[in-house]
Amino acid sequence: MASYDVAVVGAGPGGYIAAIHAAQLGKKVIVIERKEIGGVCLNAGCIPSKSYLKHSHWALAAKEASRFGITMEIKEIDFPKLVQRKNRVVTTLQGGIKQLFKSNRITYIEGEASLTKEHQLQVDSKQIIAKDILLATGGYPFVPPIKGIDKVKYLTTDTFFQMTTLPRKLVIIGGGIIAVELAFAMQPLGVAVTLLEVAPDILLTEDEEARSIIKQKLQGMGITIKAGVKIKQVGSKAVQLNDVTYEFDQLLVATGRRANLELVKNAGIELEESQRFVKVDQHYQTNIPHIYAIGDLIGGYQLAHAASAEGLSAVDAICGKKQAPVAQRYIPRCLYTDPEVASFGLSETQAVEKGFDVVAKSAPYASNGKAIASEETAGFVKIISEKKYHEILGAVIVGSNATEMIHTILAVAKAEGTVDELNDVIFAHPTLSELTGEVADALEKSY
Repeated sequence: MASYDVAVVGAGPGGYIAAIHAAQLGKKVIVIERKEIGGVCLNAGCIPSKSYLKHSHWALAAKEASRFGITMEIKEIDFPKLVQRKNRVVTTLQGGIKQLFKSNRITYIEGEASLTKEHQLQVDSKQIIAKDILLATGGYPFVPPIKGIDKVKYLTTDTFFQMTTLPRKLVIIGGGIIAVELAFAMQPLGVAVTLLEVAPDILLTEDEEARSIIKQKLQGMGITIKAGVKIKQVGSKAVQLNDVTYEFDQLLVATGRRANLELVKNAGIELEESQRFVKVDQHYQTNIPHIYAIGDLIGGYQLAHAASAEGLSAVDAICGKKQAPVAQRYIPRCLYTDPEVASFGLSETQAVEKGFDVVAKSAPYASNGKAIASEETAGFVKIISEKKYHEILGAVIVGSNATEMIHTILAVAKAEGTVDELNDVIFAHPTLSELTGEVADALEKSY
């Protein structure tokens, strides 16, 4: 019977980051994973999708260059070779995690974990004793009860990257972040893509103006978008709505994810009111002492970096260094389309609802020298603030490099800096980041 200070169940970005942190704080650590090291993010999410999006950016760049005198012809798409590149990226990162485990003397095993009556862990025939247990078991794809769906072959976000043949017609049921990113990844490779969303619009979690820009880009690429649909049934080769049928040779269901609760339900761990997530206190401890939960298990933003931050905080609590819980308002949210979308904090509507005297300003990419020179004029930088203290309440960036640029504003906000201090920054010229300075200047002059 093996004994450890900390046992982490789940080797995704929440689990492996937490495990390394615990080991570096002097704890004897074991990590248990039932599938592949790196979790969904590394194997079937963040990393594979960004690899495929890079492929589509190459194709789009070739097309864009041809408009201005650099003629390039894409004769064929060797999709198996692109899959190999994706696999190489994943394998490289998996190796990096394994090396970090080794250098930090973390025990890693693969197998299905369960909690015993004594709240210790059973993994296959092995029994593991740990003073503290951190659950980071992530989630699984949610598949809605659509008529006929149980009788057809379809992909989910967990299986999409196992596809080895490029489809001619891809129908995606869903219109959220993942669905839209995969639509962007596939269409430039010559795939006819249709997005079907039951909700009134796609990307409802995003800023309205940002959503409009992305929809326009999607439609400009030739991607069919149908929102507010009612799916009558799914057949082996088509999705039938009330008024029209969309044929496919590959169907992807990307309608969100649900928390993996099998382990916690069997162990008597309390769930929150909706019964969809584990209930935890401000230090991520469940109702059972010494058992903690993070990431997709506890709700909030179901993002890799959110899980990692929660894992660090939970380990600090385990080690007696209790910190404030991860602030949701300082978690960046990113959409890796072209243009990109990045945001954090409150929207204008949310800020007003919370009683702030809101002031918001924006500047378009179309006014920026670097954007014009780079033919990247779609988008804007927006900062939401308030009159009394000039506090930064939130921000939205749509455009090239948005997912990198958002961190400048986020860092100032997290450090309790104000719009005035952001306006004091000297931004290099020509850069896209100058837009951040322009918005800060416009805000300061408007108070």
